[in-house]
Amino acid sequence: MDLVFFGPPGAGKGTQAQKIISEYGIPQISTGEILRAAVANQTPLGQQAGPLMAAGKLVPDELVIGIVAERLKEQDCVKGFLLDGFPRTIPQAEALEAVLKKLGRKIEHVVSLEVSDQVIHERMKGRGRADDSPQTVQKRLDEFRRLTEPLKAHYQKQGLLRPINGVGSVDEIATAIKRAISG
Repeated sequence: MDLVFFGPPGAGKGTQAQKIISEYGIPQISTGEILRAAVANQTPLGQQAGPLMAAGKLVPDELVIGIVAERLKEQDCVKGFLLDGFPRTIPQAEALEAVLKKLGRKIEHVVSLEVSDQVIHERMKGRGRADDSPQTVQKRLDEFRRLTEPLKAHYQKQGLLRPINGVGSVDEIATAIKRAISG
């Protein structure tokens, strides 16, 4: 099962992803983690991305797509994968679709955890991390919404979007996700 997970920061993606990957036996693929791994392993793409990341610059889409494509070819992705935090834009989504087509695959479900800004702010207060000030959280939410609203419409048109209410107990939300992706 090839899945994309998205939702605002603090929506509970990480918690829900853990439940899905253990249930379905598929890896969770976070672009941040695979970028760091490519740099650490000195892959050709990692060697290009490393200096950009070290300078705090965004890694261009072509490099990110290339690194994601390499990762999706690994043996543990044969039964499927859960992409977390990628794609973030329509060009990334289109590039991902092209990569998957070459591999004879396609995204089956895009799980969108729907949580209001107010709930996110409440959750973030409880985490107490330095980057979770109300202003920083709102900036991240605004950026997320600006980038992903068009992406949601893109996947909605393809009939792949599975909006899930991200408020409730962890188990209630997990049950709703499983129901949405097993249908």
